[in-house]
Amino acid sequence: MKIYTFNINGIKARFETFTRWLEETKPDVVVLQEIKSVDENFPREHFEDMGYRVETHGQKGFNGVAIFSRLPLEDVVRGLPGDDEDQQSRWIEATVIGDKGAVRLAGLYLPNGNPAPGPKYDYKLAWMARMETHARSLLALEMPVIMAGDYNVIPQREDAAKPDAWTEDALFLPQTREAFRRILNPGFADAFRLRVQGPGHYSFWDYQAVAWERNNGIRIDHLLLSPQAQDLLIEVGIQREERGREKPSDHVPAWVELDL
Repeated sequence: MKIYTFNINGIKARFETFTRWLEETKPDVVVLQEIKSVDENFPREHFEDMGYRVETHGQKGFNGVAIFSRLPLEDVVRGLPGDDEDQQSRWIEATVIGDKGAVRLAGLYLPNGNPAPGPKYDYKLAWMARMETHARSLLALEMPVIMAGDYNVIPQREDAAKPDAWTEDALFLPQTREAFRRILNPGFADAFRLRVQGPGHYSFWDYQAVAWERNNGIRIDHLLLSPQAQDLLIEVGIQREERGREKPSDHVPAWVELDL
């Protein structure tokens, strides 16, 4: 089972780009971030005709997450628990049924948090605290779990081409990285770093300042695996070449393959 995460940066703006990507890549499952569409306006029939079950948790103009799956989905849940007043669409969950077993999959779009300090950063840290709590409840399921998405977190200096340029940014502040480690600590692991070490591996390049051409990137799209999912891990990857295609997102897909 090959599972991807992809911040599409607007399903309407990237409709043809994403359609081409689906046709070429043929993922079993992909979680999307920043669909920037309410559920009723999402072009689901087009993608259902391509063989995908489509589940969305949308929001007008920004945010929004989705799951596309060729495989059966069960128990779809929308929204991160812990704050009934949170109206931002940043979390979707489902159980994916594979040939050999099932995996609980969460697709997430973690808040950016800039400018920091400030209310947006406070929201980011509060959201991460809620995610930490929920991550522990997912571990209690004692089944393969993946939490995949745009985390807006640069975990280590090696995850940025120019780490010193990010020291005051909400994505790289010490409090952010500590909150990320607290999510990991009960038993989750960063899938990419289980297989690939060292600098130079990025999933995001800004549209400005010729960041792509200069490879001035950061790695902020992560797939975190529970111990049971780690045991099933076959391979990981980042589709770097997608950033050089026509009308790209500023993110590229990252993926894991599990023996499921």
